[in-house]
Amino acid sequence: MRVIAGNAGGVRLAVPKRGVRPTMDRVKAAIFSSLGEAIIGARVLDLFAGSGALGIEALSRGAASAMFVEGERQSAEAIEKNLAKTNLKGRVRKQDVFDFLRQRSNAEKFQIIFADPPYEKPHRGESHTEKLLNNDSLPKLLELDGIFVLEKRPDETLLELKLWRVIRQKTYGATEILFISQSACGNWQSVIK
Repeated sequence: MRVIAGNAGGVRLAVPKRGVRPTMDRVKAAIFSSLGEAIIGARVLDLFAGSGALGIEALSRGAASAMFVEGERQSAEAIEKNLAKTNLKGRVRKQDVFDFLRQRSNAEKFQIIFADPPYEKPHRGESHTEKLLNNDSLPKLLELDGIFVLEKRPDETLLELKLWRVIRQKTYGATEILFISQSACGNWQSVIK
């Protein structure tokens, strides 16, 4: 896996040996092609960051800042190594994503939020995707005209979305990408390609 474009284009990224499912380069290329110039100068939040590939790609392409949230120690260390390797600066939070969301509901806002949660369901209850989409704190971290980019399994059915509006969805093999805005806001149809 590598950084595709921008200042760090071509740099290979370290991937933790277990616990992650890195976004394929062609999926990452499609995401950033869709976002286009909206990435330039954006404040980015990368949830379930894994190796940090999405946030690092955003920084490489001109994002103003990136915060990475990752609960697994090995993955958080890989993000720090990858930031050093690419000479990019970002903030790494070694914390469970849902704890982070609970504590940060009225904090800094972001223009773009990426989330690539684990596909498997927790032992009890909702999938990570459902928990994210039903989390009241997540929309508070997104600027009103911001975009939430969510990766999920194509066969994972979404129930009614109360907080969000799906603008675009595209499937790439075993990955489906959703571009989502807050239900009452955003004019991303004109931006998302």
